[in-house]
Amino acid sequence: MTIEKVTPADAKELLSIYAPYVEKTAISFEYEVPSVEEFTARIRDISANFPYIKAVDNGKIVGYAYATTFKGRKAYDWSVETTVYVREDCKREGVGRKLYDALEKSLADMGILNANACIAYLDGDRTDDNLTNDSCRFHEKMGYRIVGIFHDSGYKFGKWYDMIWMEKMLGKHTDKPGAVRFGEWDID
Repeated sequence: MTIEKVTPADAKELLSIYAPYVEKTAISFEYEVPSVEEFTARIRDISANFPYIKAVDNGKIVGYAYATTFKGRKAYDWSVETTVYVREDCKREGVGRKLYDALEKSLADMGILNANACIAYLDGDRTDDNLTNDSCRFHEKMGYRIVGIFHDSGYKFGKWYDMIWMEKMLGKHTDKPGAVRFGEWDID
């Protein structure tokens, strides 16, 4: 398996990974699968400033990850929101870990200090056909910790879902942080 940069030409294959999350789960709060054109535009917009990467195994994309602006204010430059999606038949094979390891390294090299993840969450003993807490567990294994819960904040499939914010510090916070090098990212 290799980790590579996503290009706009990957949009259709990435969408085939993402579509089941939209159609069958509360992991994504989108109601409709975006068009290839919309997804291509998202790739272009995001990768102009932040890492957008894919895991490739035997010539097929098996997962992807990216980071985006956390908030649109200058004071938040050192913080990002992270996202990862793995092909349904490739879960629990280490794809997400490899993607996040590479993503976090790229972000740290850019000068990003905080990685944040917004995750749909089942509070308490709830069970659901459209959501598990696997994403929370994955992020915990990657060193993220829960820093906030928003109750009943997303509505999908006729149900209300909680959202949690998880964070991981990627670098040291100082009184004079260096400038973030937006658009200057690579993968090793």
